[in-house]
Amino acid sequence: MADSSFDVVSKVDRQEVDNALNQAGKELSQRYDFRGTGASIEWSGEEKIIISAESEDRVKAALEVFKEKLIRRDISLKAFEAGDPQASGKVYKITGELVQGITSENAKKIAKKIRDEGPKSVKAQIQGEELRVSSKSRDDLQAVISLLKNSDFDIALQFVNYR
Repeated sequence: MADSSFDVVSKVDRQEVDNALNQAGKELSQRYDFRGTGASIEWSGEEKIIISAESEDRVKAALEVFKEKLIRRDISLKAFEAGDPQASGKVYKITGELVQGITSENAKKIAKKIRDEGPKSVKAQIQGEELRVSSKSRDDLQAVISLLKNSDFDIALQFVNYR
């Protein structure tokens, strides 16, 4: 029997983020507490999002609205890094960035965790920005998925190509 395997990746569905951004923008334009504050949220290139408003507390509130929309769309907040509010003239801005891909440092941490705490029959290979985990036993693979879900690596992990 061939080995079963799955890949550990850190990817974000851009369409879901776009939907969350549009919903947050709509809420910012309609909510009473954001009226007249110039609150807005928009893309800046492929991976960056800029949130702006006329006061620091309103820009922080707009960020919370966006985070709430991400959570509702099952996107981990670990996949979105937001900076601190910065004054730019009369406007405060927060620049956030989508975090995708597993760095080689994090991949090594994950592989070490699997080697140390996972079942002995499981092998982990680093392949670029993802990690391939394979074993003869599907039960062992399920145990590894459970182990990784209960661990905190400061990145959003997804498990794909389970075969």
